[in-house]
Amino acid sequence: MMEDGGGSSRYTIDEALVSMGFGNFQILVLAYAGMGWASEAMEMMLLSFIGPAVQSAWSLSPHQESLITSVVFAGMLVGAYSWGIVSDKYGRRKGFFITATLTSVAGFLSAFAPNYISLLILRCLVGVGLGGGPVLASWFLEFIPAPERGTWMVVFSTFWTFGTILEASLAWKVMPSLGWRWLLAFSSFPSFLLLIFYQYTPESPRYLCLQGRTSDAAIILEKIARRNRTNLPPGVLVSGHSYEFEEQNIPVEDVHLLSPRQTKVETPRATKSNIVSLSPLLKLLSRELIVSTLLLWVVFFGNAFSYYGLVLLTTELTGKSRCTTTDMHLNEHDDVNYRDVFISSFAELPGLALSAVIVDKLGRKLSMSAMFFLAATFLFPLAFYRVDGLTTSLLFGARICITSTFTVVYIYAPEIYPTSIRTTGVGIASSVGRIGGMVCPLVAVALVKGCHQTAAIILFEIVILLSGICVVLFPFETKGLHLPENVAET
Repeated sequence: MMEDGGGSSRYTIDEALVSMGFGNFQILVLAYAGMGWASEAMEMMLLSFIGPAVQSAWSLSPHQESLITSVVFAGMLVGAYSWGIVSDKYGRRKGFFITATLTSVAGFLSAFAPNYISLLILRCLVGVGLGGGPVLASWFLEFIPAPERGTWMVVFSTFWTFGTILEASLAWKVMPSLGWRWLLAFSSFPSFLLLIFYQYTPESPRYLCLQGRTSDAAIILEKIARRNRTNLPPGVLVSGHSYEFEEQNIPVEDVHLLSPRQTKVETPRATKSNIVSLSPLLKLLSRELIVSTLLLWVVFFGNAFSYYGLVLLTTELTGKSRCTTTDMHLNEHDDVNYRDVFISSFAELPGLALSAVIVDKLGRKLSMSAMFFLAATFLFPLAFYRVDGLTTSLLFGARICITSTFTVVYIYAPEIYPTSIRTTGVGIASSVGRIGGMVCPLVAVALVKGCHQTAAIILFEIVILLSGICVVLFPFETKGLHLPENVAET
């Protein structure tokens, strides 16, 4: 804590959160954000089941089948960028309210799609809504005390695994008896829950401070203290950028009332802040952030490409395959091994547990790079030898590693960006990841469906290794550091 000229104490958001600790209030925030994360996982996981079913029902070509998945990622590409900007400008709550509405409505209506074109349009709209997932992740992150961020963000990631397991269970039970339309309808239910409980969600106090609304932020911090049965630090809450004005002898109370655009004080840091405020993208590509941003984009691309590729390989390399069977009349359920997909979903549990153990001990960079290289090691034998038991085991191990990297990168990404562009930065990185998810079915499905499994596996190996190298090149570690409030602090 610091003192102003009159001797009274002041504290920042970081100091308040550390003082209050992680308690009941954050548990409620975790439950809400986690429900949204599980919803996104379910909508993504069902793509493994919907494509083959719709192809069989409507006699689609392999290209048309892969397009059902790709339009979702195309929508997410647009949504992740758009909702990040909306959330940084208008607040986290408004961002995830719009995304939950779009996801739930479009997801439910897609169950009634009368034809292929309408299904593509509705699933693309679902993708636009799903692009808001990083907003929920950043929103939750901004309530966590700095020393505990790694552990609790791993806990948050368990909701994704819960969503994938729930979706695999639903598909196993619903698809053979009720069909793909019922699976789409059931999968939209968690998004409706977000709307039902929306009125109880608080705005991020970090965002409020950034907007100069420190009194509103203080009210939320007081609620956190009451719910957690702890006390705020003594003194007055100040926003992080307030300290920039101390050398100019501007009273803290005045800083609270001035936005960066209204402030006429021209210090080097203030001038830099005004310059980079021209565009969120320019901020991400500023001198301080460009290296981290570009490397992060590659890692997000590789992570998404690898993750969805492993899900694809699980459905294609195990059980009955068109490339290994002489039966050309496999029905829509025989060519998807629901049991193996269900089992492989549980690989994410040890992946999350591993992340929880290593993320705060080894740090973000070493954790991610080690898991990428280990995933490549697991996949390597499949390029030469594939037997059902061995294949399932190796894919299980690779998915453990990729789940760990996915978990840690969603911790690392919000930590490297300042509050003013945090959801924009994570959103755009997530958009690049969606490109990886979009390209994966177009490229990998073509290889696998064309019985070029070895080529597909080698492609995944190259992408995974390149991602691991980029992690090694990240310029700094974020373990245990306070979240930056502006670009200069990075």
